[in-house]
Amino acid sequence: MRKENKKIKKIAKERIDILMSLAEKEAKRGNWERAKRYVYLARKIAMKVRIKMPKKWKRRFCKKCLTFWIPGKNVRIRIKSKRYPHVVITCLECGKIYRIPYIREKKEKRNKKLVEDNNID
Repeated sequence: MRKENKKIKKIAKERIDILMSLAEKEAKRGNWERAKRYVYLARKIAMKVRIKMPKKWKRRFCKKCLTFWIPGKNVRIRIKSKRYPHVVITCLECGKIYRIPYIREKKEKRNKKLVEDNNID
């Protein structure tokens, strides 16, 4: 039973990857409805098999309207540093706003600098 489950999940990941690649190609051609359909099918497979969307594709589409994003055409990406540093992604199709903090990167940079300063002394 376990081997079958692993096999199913592996096949699902491959299919998700294929569908998202097709969605990317169609979005670049301007075939938005077909790209949305591919994203919809990929998400449906991931939910059915209960696996996370691969990190490669996770932030490449809108979770609200399922539009595959192409920066500059249907998505706006900005970096903000007020209050807390974060990336703002705005879907230009439905208007949904995603805020992704990048505090972890700041902490890593700070820790790296501290280590370098301690090594100099």
